Amino acid sequence: MKLIRFIVVCCLFFGFTNAVFAGNQKEEAMANSVRLALAKAVTDNRPPKPSFTVMDDRLNYLQWLGEMSDRLKKKIPDNQTRIEFLETTWYESKRAGLDPAMVLGLIQVESAFRKYATSVVGARGLMQVMPFWSRVIGDSDAQKLFNMATNLRYGCSILRMYIDMEGGNLYMALGRYNGSRGQAEYPNMVLASWKKWEYKTPISGNS
Repeated sequence: MKLIRFIVVCCLFFGFTNAVFAGNQKEEAMANSVRLALAKAVTDNRPPKPSFTVMDDRLNYLQWLGEMSDRLKKKIPDNQTRIEFLETTWYESKRAGLDPAMVLGLIQVESAFRKYATSVVGARGLMQVMPFWSRVIGDSDAQKLFNMATNLRYGCSILRMYIDMEGGNLYMALGRYNGSRGQAEYPNMVLASWKKWEYKTPISGNS
């Protein structure tokens, strides 16, 4: 624990913006209903394209996309890759009932937005998903976890499952996602990073 605190302090003090805090999600027993729900969520083939019935919602989404794209230019320089990443992150976050800002904060902590990041314990991709999850849902090809859309689908679905398992307790769910349930360092880092990615919806001129 002292070593973890030392690393975190060093990262903050020296400004290591690419430092990551990849976790070690633990394989644990789960009810068949939970396993099936996770498998269904991960294997749903709907494309990550949003649809809107209210024009203001679409305008707010496009403004969010523009602002987040500006914030991410240094981390993801290629414009097409950056927009595709943000569109998919927004879609998968909303689909799982998560705040996109929280997911962006978690990705920053887990992988520093590196698609091919691999931790010392084998976690893969943007949301640092452990390979055993592929087996859990019946897909033996763990290499798919380096695919952006697949990784975000897994990561958001797993986090949603943990939030539900913890009765909505985000602190405990984040700790479980990182394999450090009950410890403060990781949840606090994600919560601090979450704030940096928050987006305030513009007030409509008609309100």
